[in-house]
Amino acid sequence: MARILPLEEAFGPALDLLEAGDVVALPTETVYGLAADATNGEAVARIFEVKGRPRFNPLIVHVSDMDMAQKIAVFDAASLALAHGFWPGPLTLVLPLREGHGIHPLVTAGLDTVAIRMPRDFARELIDELGKPLAAPSANSSGRITATTAQAVEDDLGDRIELIADGGRTHVGVESTIIKIAGGAAHMLRPGGVTAGEIRNALGVEVVRGSTAGIEAPGMLASHYAPDAGVRLDATEVREGEALLAYGPKRIEGAERAVAVLNLSERGHMREAAANLYSHLKALDGSGAATIAVEPIPHDGLCEAINDRLRRAAAPREQATA
Repeated sequence: MARILPLEEAFGPALDLLEAGDVVALPTETVYGLAADATNGEAVARIFEVKGRPRFNPLIVHVSDMDMAQKIAVFDAASLALAHGFWPGPLTLVLPLREGHGIHPLVTAGLDTVAIRMPRDFARELIDELGKPLAAPSANSSGRITATTAQAVEDDLGDRIELIADGGRTHVGVESTIIKIAGGAAHMLRPGGVTAGEIRNALGVEVVRGSTAGIEAPGMLASHYAPDAGVRLDATEVREGEALLAYGPKRIEGAERAVAVLNLSERGHMREAAANLYSHLKALDGSGAATIAVEPIPHDGLCEAINDRLRRAAAPREQATA
């Protein structure tokens, strides 16, 4: 089972685990988060693995200061005002990614925006010492009640993680409010620890419920990843003019004919495959092939999520927004 350590004892071990590419359960002012280095694809894939039955939806990136935030995202004036008014605190902003941001695409679900916030206290101090942002969804199994105590995390995830930093019951107890500024309005993508009234009073603009365009943040329906090339799943041979998305050590018939070949994981490692999925699909999409043939991938564990994303990539284009 996981070690539960008080914050003063947990800091060093938590830092060691994060630097090694593992996950740590830690308190924020909202709820307990399952944190990993947001720049490390395999570390982020570990989050999905631990939570179980994962879906590749965007994760919130947590930063320690505005300098770190502005290296990752481009702030408009209204979003900057909200950050100065409510950070550190339970507010997440959806913003365009800045060039050279360093965030792994598994965190952003391949989108060109990022959900970002600045937590308080222990989490913020840990990010500052690590020198890298953390991806940190709620520390609970998919579909389970969100944890607001270390014991709740242990009861749910204790056999899957090494360390839980115990900061007592979280102060806010619900997830952060998620806001995106668009079209002169503040779009509330998820209600949370900052109220609509507080947002309206801070900006003097209307608060609109709902998204501006599909999935943009956690807690919303999954979007469809649609490369320009077609995607053919569970391929048993490579056809003329196709690129090949491979998995594991053995190749399907005709692999030598492929326009381009990229392997999600030569060793058949689920976390490595998940970390490579978005970048490999995009690279093969740029190969000039009309179709990407995908070798069969197991359906257990983290591969369930990989197959989920590939099914969406292979869906007819008219279903792309479903």
